[in-house]
Amino acid sequence: MTALPIVLAGARGHGRWHLDNIRRLQDKGLVRLAGVCELTPLTADELRGLGEPEQSADLGALLDSTGARIAVICTPIPTHTDLALTAAERGVHILLEKPPAPSYAEFRRMADGVAKAGVVCQIGFQSLGAHALPAIRELIVEGAIGAVAGIGGAGAWARAEAYYRRAPWAGRRRLNGVDVIDGVLTNPLAHAVATALALGGSTRAEDVTGIETELLRANDIESDDTSCVRVTTAQGHQVTVAATLCAENPDEPYVVVHGSRGRITFWYKQDRVLLQRADHGPEEYEYGRTDLLENLVEHLTDETGRTALLVPPDATGAFMKVVEAIRVAPDPAPLPAGAWHLLPDEGRRVVPGVDGLVAAAADTLALYSELGAPWALTTANPKEVST
Repeated sequence: MTALPIVLAGARGHGRWHLDNIRRLQDKGLVRLAGVCELTPLTADELRGLGEPEQSADLGALLDSTGARIAVICTPIPTHTDLALTAAERGVHILLEKPPAPSYAEFRRMADGVAKAGVVCQIGFQSLGAHALPAIRELIVEGAIGAVAGIGGAGAWARAEAYYRRAPWAGRRRLNGVDVIDGVLTNPLAHAVATALALGGSTRAEDVTGIETELLRANDIESDDTSCVRVTTAQGHQVTVAATLCAENPDEPYVVVHGSRGRITFWYKQDRVLLQRADHGPEEYEYGRTDLLENLVEHLTDETGRTALLVPPDATGAFMKVVEAIRVAPDPAPLPAGAWHLLPDEGRRVVPGVDGLVAAAADTLALYSELGAPWALTTANPKEVST
């Protein structure tokens, strides 16, 4: 097999992860880094082991000159659609970092344009490449936990105030009149939302029938850092995800499937699953995962046509409905000054008690205000969007 030429757009920040992953696949002979699209060229040290790829700030020109087969796009959220279409119009296949777009309209413009161009697009929700997902779905089908009552998601993370100063778009809902929607549920903990929806079989836009949001912020930002969302699905159950970047004791995010006779917890960054059910002791499993760029390469080169793309755009339609509900919701409410405090040594804001609230929301499928959080009762303005 000839290594597929790749151009990486956005090679710093989270893009460094993609650079390392491309290096790994290049060492396996699957791909070749042909170009890097960055405003400031990468140094020889940053490119160690990757040869001397062409560098340019013009993605279209770079795709033309390198003959790239794949574009990996890891750029600011508002640029995703235009850059994906720049690649698609040239017949170049795409790995597009999550979230795929800042609004449902931009998502549809991207997905429809990609489909019209006849190229393949993989959306970079790495957790959806986890082998645990089909294993959990099989447990559900087998009735291991009885009838599914609902699905919860919990993410208690911490980010310093400097996190919101790393880029002009960080922590913004809009920038220069353009949607950004860089909130806790739509970007840093977007995997919790997408994975919870996927476990319930609610991945397409039409699988979502209603959405409630509570968006709050402890930090001095425009977007939200402590929020929850409850999605009503066409399958008849609810998906509630609660998240914060102001945790007292940051921990691994997880999703939990509640059944009539048990529950399944999935720590999606660790690929670890815990099955708890009536009349059985707890059972813990660890799974591998398929890298999404590697899956895209195999999909393109598999002459048998049996390698399915794991995360095509339509598989993120339900997630994008959540993004849209957050976009049109009232701007996040600032928490009262007494509801948070600063940890000077870490330079971050903490909301006391929020760790327990996040876990309780995932456990009960309730929103913060329904759990009696005093700051949610006084500041949250739940917004319900019917779809």
